Amino acid sequence: MFDWSGIYFRDIVHAPQHLITVGYTTFMATMATGRFIADYMVTRFGVTRVLQLSGCLITSGLMLAVIFPNFYIAAFGFFLTGFGVSSVVPLTYGLAGKSKTMSTGMAIAAVSTVGFLGFLLGPPVIGYIAKASNLRWSFALMAILGFGTALLASKAKVCE
Repeated sequence: MFDWSGIYFRDIVHAPQHLITVGYTTFMATMATGRFIADYMVTRFGVTRVLQLSGCLITSGLMLAVIFPNFYIAAFGFFLTGFGVSSVVPLTYGLAGKSKTMSTGMAIAAVSTVGFLGFLLGPPVIGYIAKASNLRWSFALMAILGFGTALLASKAKVCE
């Protein structure tokens, strides 16, 4: 979102110059807020359900922004996406720390490596897809990958 949300709001949503950062700001604000309430949600609903909900929020938020590139709808989509993304990384690290199949250090290192690769490769891949088609398709792909979070959470063996 850091690299592409402003461009999305400028080129796809056609937001006025002074409102181009609204998507990113909305995303970051809800991501931070979501991290504060994630523990409560996990205690009440469990890790699996929170990860499933997170994947669904990521997917629905990005798809709203892709299907309806209206300023308000796209901002609301980024709002949902921020909440969806907020708990995925902390919960993944927590699950890695409780791994029964590998040592804690190796599990956390594996999660960190995958996260770092996503951080490095994600923006160029999004840009490549945007150049080959357009930025809406790039965001649609991210939405599909977000749904992968919900699917993987359903398959994961989580100690609740």
